[in-house]
Amino acid sequence: MHENVILIVTISLIIIFSPFFAKLLKIPLTPVEIIFGAIFGYAGFLHEEHLFDLVAEFGFLYLIFIAGTEINLKNTLKTPRELVNKIVIYLVILYAFSIALSLYLDLGKIFMVLMPLISVGLIATLSKEYGKTPWLSLSMTAGAIGEIVSIGFLTLTSAALQSGIGEGLIKTVLALILFLLFMFLLFRAMELLFWWFPEVSTSLMPHNDNKEQDIRLSMGIFFILVGAMLYLDLELAFGAFLAGMFIPTFFEHKHELPEKLASFGFGFLVPIFFIHIGSSFNLEMLFMEGLITKALFITLAMTLMRVVASLVFIKDLGFIDSILMGLSHSMPLTLLIAMATLAYNANSIDELHYYALILASLFQAIAIMIIIKLINNYKIKKGIEPA
Repeated sequence: MHENVILIVTISLIIIFSPFFAKLLKIPLTPVEIIFGAIFGYAGFLHEEHLFDLVAEFGFLYLIFIAGTEINLKNTLKTPRELVNKIVIYLVILYAFSIALSLYLDLGKIFMVLMPLISVGLIATLSKEYGKTPWLSLSMTAGAIGEIVSIGFLTLTSAALQSGIGEGLIKTVLALILFLLFMFLLFRAMELLFWWFPEVSTSLMPHNDNKEQDIRLSMGIFFILVGAMLYLDLELAFGAFLAGMFIPTFFEHKHELPEKLASFGFGFLVPIFFIHIGSSFNLEMLFMEGLITKALFITLAMTLMRVVASLVFIKDLGFIDSILMGLSHSMPLTLLIAMATLAYNANSIDELHYYALILASLFQAIAIMIIIKLINNYKIKKGIEPA
């Protein structure tokens, strides 16, 4: 009981004082929360506790949910074909780099899936800091497609590692296809319903809402889709992301709702997730031979391949904003840790590579956010506008 009191107080203090340290050190908030999590975890103030793990997992899913609220599916489907083609080329370049590096350096097949992972979770935190800039808007659109591909691979890889390539994998693939088909039909049905009867959306989420129906319905959609993923034994983040997309797609009149949902998440649940990520890394492992070198190589390789691939968008964004867009995809923190854990538990990677991937995900989250801030400040100072 005494340990749990220390745990709760420590988490509370980190949540309260992290913004002050971020402002003092002039670095983004997320790396500060991760660093504090690692330091206080090593010092023994943060420990393994079921409730801490559960709230952190919920924080991760809520972060993905918030990221989903940045995507209006109807607007995304109207994305010009030329831009969609560039996004496809961008993803193909990422996977080509990954396959070539994995084969050339004999890293193993799992790295072909690990290195091109894209997660929009931290892009949502960038949106909170920099607003809806052109490079972030495109980053979110391309990232949404990239994350769906990544989560698809994560789901299939998870099934393959757990049950092997056989009946279990076939069942997972079928479940995923059927669920996507069902969601497509549901989206189309709701689109038709709200087109014929627009008053339905305003009755579900009234303009003058003193009962917080908008929050209640949003949370209901979130839990229903996460529950569906749990029942189908698919990746929970996929359900959370789709739930987030429901909000701006079908309730466009509630412009302030994504902001309300984000304020709650970034003020409470999401920091707990980042603190947990930091606390899960044992600082003593930093002395493991070759660990830092390997983690730095993974970080550099994953960052450079995205920056090079992002030059596909140079005509749309300009050189600097293309670089920023590529950097924003270089932090697949949550998915990288999830995939590394799956691979390690299935004995597909050894302990060295497992901790190298965990450390690389932390390097990415900390270093990339600082680099983005420096480049953005340089842009503001020079008054550089996107092309």
